[in-house]
Amino acid sequence: FGGQLDPENRWVKLSKLIPWDVIEDKYAALFAKNNTGAPAKPVRMALGALLIKEKGGFSDEEVVEQIKENPYLQYFIGLPEFQKEAPFDPSMMVHFRKRLNAQIMKEINEIICLGQEVKKHESDNDNHDEDNSEGDLKENKNKGRLIIDATCAPADIRYPTDLSLLNEAREKLERMIADLYAPLKGKMPKPRTYRRNARKDYLSEAKVRKHQKKSLRRAIGKQLRYIARDLRIIERLSNENGCGQLSPRQQREYQIIQELYQQQKLMYETRTHRIDNRIVSISQPYVRPIVRGKAAAETEFGAKIMVSLIDGFAFVDEISWNNFNEGTKLKEAIETFRWRTGHYPRVVHADAIFR
Repeated sequence: FGGQLDPENRWVKLSKLIPWDVIEDKYAALFAKNNTGAPAKPVRMALGALLIKEKGGFSDEEVVEQIKENPYLQYFIGLPEFQKEAPFDPSMMVHFRKRLNAQIMKEINEIICLGQEVKKHESDNDNHDEDNSEGDLKENKNKGRLIIDATCAPADIRYPTDLSLLNEAREKLERMIADLYAPLKGKMPKPRTYRRNARKDYLSEAKVRKHQKKSLRRAIGKQLRYIARDLRIIERLSNENGCGQLSPRQQREYQIIQELYQQQKLMYETRTHRIDNRIVSISQPYVRPIVRGKAAAETEFGAKIMVSLIDGFAFVDEISWNNFNEGTKLKEAIETFRWRTGHYPRVVHADAIFR
């Protein structure tokens, strides 16, 4: 960029903290492509774009617009000079996220935060091999502070209720029925789904400010019966010659809705609100309810994470869509601290559940 950029700019300073060469060597294979088609984007461009998105809270389209307008962002993602054209299409952000998944981002975070400390620690260990045992004991004395806690990272979904989930599932099934029936129009009567009645039954309960148990249970039962009818219709239409085809996304949603229906039916019949691997979102079926017992929200929906704070750097030690007990993770976190720093912590700060 011709030396025109301010070295104190936050993006310039951040770019110098990230060992791009190490990350490129380690993860370049993820972006390798055949000789045909467009050339692969470098890891720096992919990782840089994801960091810009998270730091600014931008949409995928806005990330590309910001990069087009800002030379500092173009420098951050590794462009050699300012250009007016977009470096990539917004749709590429989806591929960047798929390739740099949670586990890889965790590894990259370790590389960035630790920097040269691991190498320094390894060289120190080589030098200490020649020292006496007393010197080793002195060097390995407990020092430093480990702060550890677990929380839930909320997923971007609406607050799920059984009634709204069933209504959403029913509406998706009705669209599937319409797509399957379209080529058969005029050859056979369209199956009746009672769509208007189902919508009316849903709204009559959904608009109530304070739900009564009996009326809510009655409304859920009705939606379950509508869904059961739609599932039977889809199965029957699928066996008809010349029927339409479900898209890959619809096929995936159909499988999820079948499992959701079985879960909701079992809870309805047994009069319970608990079930293993409960689905709370059709678009994100991996999201699980995490019971936290907080005053603001007793149950949160998202990934549960365990984070260690060491010298101002945050490390994600555990990330899971399923709930886990922090009480089984304390010893592992302390051993991980030793691996990162070369010694055990002098003091550990954690809440009661860890102890």
